[in-house]
Amino acid sequence: MKKIFLLTISLVFSIVAQAQNPDAVKFAGTISKDDLSKHLKILASDEYEGRETGEKGQRMAAEYIKNHFQSLGLAGPVKGVQNPYYQEVKLAKKSWGEVYIKAKKKTLKHFEDYFTYGDFATKGEETIELVFAGYGIDNEAYSDYKDIDVKGKFVVVLANEPKTADGKFLISKGEKPSKAGETGSKLQTAKKKGAKGIFIAYDTDATFKQTLGRYRGYLAAPSLGLASAQEESDIAFLLTSPDNIPVLLGVKPKKFKKAVDLMDKEAKTTAGQFKSTIIIKSDRKIEPVSSENVLGYMEGTDKKDELLVVTAHYDHIGIVDGKINNGADDDGSGTVTVLEIAEAFAKAKAEGKSPRRSILFMTVTGEEKGLLGSEYYSENPIFPLSSTVADLNIDMVGRVDEKHKNQPNYIYIIGSDMLSSELHQLSEETAKKYSPDVELDYRYNSADDPERFYYRSDHYNFAKHNIPVIFYFNGTHEDYHQPTDDFEKINFDKMEKIARLIFSTAWEVANREQRLVVDKAKK
Repeated sequence: MKKIFLLTISLVFSIVAQAQNPDAVKFAGTISKDDLSKHLKILASDEYEGRETGEKGQRMAAEYIKNHFQSLGLAGPVKGVQNPYYQEVKLAKKSWGEVYIKAKKKTLKHFEDYFTYGDFATKGEETIELVFAGYGIDNEAYSDYKDIDVKGKFVVVLANEPKTADGKFLISKGEKPSKAGETGSKLQTAKKKGAKGIFIAYDTDATFKQTLGRYRGYLAAPSLGLASAQEESDIAFLLTSPDNIPVLLGVKPKKFKKAVDLMDKEAKTTAGQFKSTIIIKSDRKIEPVSSENVLGYMEGTDKKDELLVVTAHYDHIGIVDGKINNGADDDGSGTVTVLEIAEAFAKAKAEGKSPRRSILFMTVTGEEKGLLGSEYYSENPIFPLSSTVADLNIDMVGRVDEKHKNQPNYIYIIGSDMLSSELHQLSEETAKKYSPDVELDYRYNSADDPERFYYRSDHYNFAKHNIPVIFYFNGTHEDYHQPTDDFEKINFDKMEKIARLIFSTAWEVANREQRLVVDKAKK
């Protein structure tokens, strides 16, 4: 029995060994935690000042990455520029100037009495007509818009939807408002009716103050966007406290409350009952900012016209409240993983083992500002998107989240089956062959996931063009977007395993006979 058992075990390992590609195993093995650590200790150091997009530290990181790609013999594929490793990304930096609202009896202060969501701007002071539009709902069961004209005006609306005598919401007939009572629906309805802007009041003054307190720093800070997408919003969107609605409408609070109570008690709108004019000034300053995606290109052999892209974002959020946010995990970990995977392929090429398909190693900028670098690339691709077979995106792979504190060798896989069943199958088989001790966790692998991670990193700008993607992610933790996301907290043993897994997956995609089939393309 013992001899038969040993023979069986030997046979199993023989089959597994035959299933593995020895070259893939060999060059994956060149990826080491020591090299990952060496790169990350530099890129996540205070010297790089948190790699804020368009700032000194980000440019230092770009230079470091470019030098590494160049040392590996990768080509800079951007033509007609001084530095072919850089794809310039032109951005616009927006900041608030003088912003206020003059009502009849009070001047409302920005980020104190109300705040703006989006890029609404005026040319000096503008006089605006306001119309009270009840709950801002236009529904078969209930409509605030049937008897009012709001074209070219601002509407003022309440949160949620009216209630019935028993305290239930009118349209949903339950304890929670319907979709018609959601902020997005009110915004779209106002836009459809031709309104120039909308004020939405929170349900209570306390809720307004709590929300403003939480997001004031983010909303008041300068923002970045692509310079090519700086058209003004087609509707102004402002939020305020319910206590300020009577002020805006120039009506006494008791009279306004009576009108609201009537809507709730009798389910009859009082929209149009109150109208006023205000003077509003919303000064928005715009200045150009330049940043860069960093690209390293390896040409393939017999299938060189097809391209695999391996991405990570190398920017972070910089200095906040005087503290440097080094972003060791987010996304220093992904960035140095790309550097090491590129080096492993370069070593393979040096030994005559070039990939069949070409590979673009790309670290992108502006992810923290809204996936800007990858969006720019997808709109201005260096290589045709039609020849791009897949994107493997790496964003946070150096830490362990609370759900896996007892099993650190895991990775969240997101998007692998969204567009290509073959890519998902390849990913699964590769993990079993080369990294059987790494758990593939699909907890967030859904377009409907409440955390919306599928939409929150750079792979999405490939996926929206029907290019198959895999997003490798370790989940969030207590140091996410905090000054404490430091080099010393990275688990390099785990990171080495994940880097080797991704390399093996890239190897399989780059060297398989047939291009991945996209069988779930979105129209």
